[in-house]
Amino acid sequence: MSDEDKHGQASSGEPPAARHSTPMLDQLEAGPWPSFVTGLKRLRDAGDKAYAPMMNDLLGQLEHSYENRTGYWKGGTVSVFGYGGGVIPRFSEVADKFPQSKEFHTLRVQPPAGYHYTTDLLRQLCDIWEKYGSGLIALHGQSGDIMFQGCSTENVQKAFDEFNEIGFDLGGAGPALRTSTSCVGHARCEKSCYDEVRAHRSVINEFLDEMHRPALPYKFKFKFSGCGNDCVNAIHRADFAVIGTWRDDMKVDQEEVKKYVAKAGRKYTIDHVIAMCPTRALSLNDDDTLDVDNKSCVRCMHCLNVMNKALSPGDDRGASILIGGKRSLKIGDLMGTMIVPFIKLETDEDYQRLIEFGRRLIDFFAENALEHERIGETMDRIGLPAFLEAIGVDPDPNMVNHPRTSSFVRTDDFTVEAEKYFERKAREAGLNVAAD
Repeated sequence: MSDEDKHGQASSGEPPAARHSTPMLDQLEAGPWPSFVTGLKRLRDAGDKAYAPMMNDLLGQLEHSYENRTGYWKGGTVSVFGYGGGVIPRFSEVADKFPQSKEFHTLRVQPPAGYHYTTDLLRQLCDIWEKYGSGLIALHGQSGDIMFQGCSTENVQKAFDEFNEIGFDLGGAGPALRTSTSCVGHARCEKSCYDEVRAHRSVINEFLDEMHRPALPYKFKFKFSGCGNDCVNAIHRADFAVIGTWRDDMKVDQEEVKKYVAKAGRKYTIDHVIAMCPTRALSLNDDDTLDVDNKSCVRCMHCLNVMNKALSPGDDRGASILIGGKRSLKIGDLMGTMIVPFIKLETDEDYQRLIEFGRRLIDFFAENALEHERIGETMDRIGLPAFLEAIGVDPDPNMVNHPRTSSFVRTDDFTVEAEKYFERKAREAGLNVAAD
């Protein structure tokens, strides 16, 4: 066999090393749930694969870490030609003990919008990774990427070239725009309120340079969910969350409501649907029909999920945009703040407006955020009024995080301010009609 074996990785010509003893890792296989250790062992025991020795030493190093309660991975710099990010470097600090896993880099690869794959495409991805990597794949990482974990420095470029040939690109890493995710959406879900896949592709294609050439204060994420169920966790994981919604009345099929009540029973319907509404917007009549107080509905989706044949989103569909969601960093977890209560997403012009708003946010973030600060933390630091002024968005009552709960608040001027708000909205509506 030549120095390059049939899998594209260098062969040492030495007999395979003995399997490392892993008594502590073995305990992780004893529970009732599937264990990642079993998966790593399966790759280690694939004797005819070039990555088997790498996985053997990986298990050995992990056992060594458990014994000493110390992690032995360090970073560095690994990239492919023309890219500033997308590869997560991992070099072992105990390479003398575990030489086969001394380099265990991760390639972040962007998935298709909506996670739509063909079986043939999945096989191609697996074949490439068996050829150049460890065989270990995570579908998908926290950032939405396909995580190809375990690759030598020499093979990173080779693997990327073949992924690129079948239409895949590296995702984001470092202080950059990160890989976007979108739910399966209108392809399979009747709750979808806009074309999530189109929004996803339109935005990422526009901002691809920000992903491949990290130049932001810190990470920035777009996520797209077709309804309030938020199946990609956009509200609390994305700096720019696009959540499908509707602004007319929820659609109610009273005959299906009656069938549901007849099958489930009135008590069950009241206990599990009516009483579960967070704003008490639902009421069940004596004739088993349903009344909906649409002005109180907050689109939580619970009743639509439970009575999925009887209830569905209204016809005037679009999306809300929430800014600033993230996990713990400087000021703890944040949910996205409502910045655009409603935007239509139907025409080319609608999607162009979405892209332009995204550009405004990224430019603001790049120019004003502190190093290692997410945009939600920037908003918290400068305050919502200053943020809205900077991005050119007028204040709106829908932006209120929580309504007041104290009755000891003077409301003398509230009526005047409300009239100003409705007058401004009427003027805007008139301008929009004139423009149309």
